[in-house]
Amino acid sequence: MRPAFDVDAVVLDIEGTTSATGFVVDVLYPYSRSRFGALLAERGGDPEVRRAVAQVRELLGEPDADSVRVEKALNEWLDGDVKATPLKTLQGLIWSEGFARGDLVSHFYDDVVPVLRRWHSAGVRLHVYSSGSVAAQRAWFASSPDGDLLPLVDGLYDTENAGPKQEPESYRRIAAATGTEAGRLLFLSDRPGELDAARAAGWHAVGVRRAGEPYYEQGVGDHAQAGSFDEIEIIGGGTNSGTGTSTSGSST
Repeated sequence: MRPAFDVDAVVLDIEGTTSATGFVVDVLYPYSRSRFGALLAERGGDPEVRRAVAQVRELLGEPDADSVRVEKALNEWLDGDVKATPLKTLQGLIWSEGFARGDLVSHFYDDVVPVLRRWHSAGVRLHVYSSGSVAAQRAWFASSPDGDLLPLVDGLYDTENAGPKQEPESYRRIAAATGTEAGRLLFLSDRPGELDAARAAGWHAVGVRRAGEPYYEQGVGDHAQAGSFDEIEIIGGGTNSGTGTSTSGSST
């Protein structure tokens, strides 16, 4: 029997859940790697870039690190799949430019978009919580093969405006920002540690297990699981405000 939940909102992970991790690793990561140097050189004075560089220096414990050292650190974190906030910020800026130019088109599993549209039409509010920056999330949903999906999404959350994905407090922040009771929220992710954190915060959680994804063999612990979005039934759903992305999660 497929899992069914009486909830008002669904919060979506991206990699391994809505979209293939392989696409991110094989397409987006090399794209950002090839452009870190140019971004630091050409946009080093932009407030968002300057703030991210300061965060890199702080994480390194090297307040005087130059752009060469910063770029080296970014590439090392990329190699190690380190979810460092400044790395995600700078990747998001690069990817946003790539999507805007048409260099990049995002990936969604075939079952995802029809279900998201159905849930949205039924009044279920949809939010995104990814280690990728809000800027990257916005570009990702705006540049799908099915067109602009941002009107389906009410809020975007990352490790900067919500916190680390394996800490329950991050999910409490998102619940507060969305104005939704914890027990009326459902989180979908492929990572057991994230599912555990969401449940510890009082949320419902479903592990999405897709063959070929990095966490498939590990499983999702004692959480409910689904192999695709159409295996998940939502029987709740509040009144759809139709506000699209009027909230970006920045209130957290």
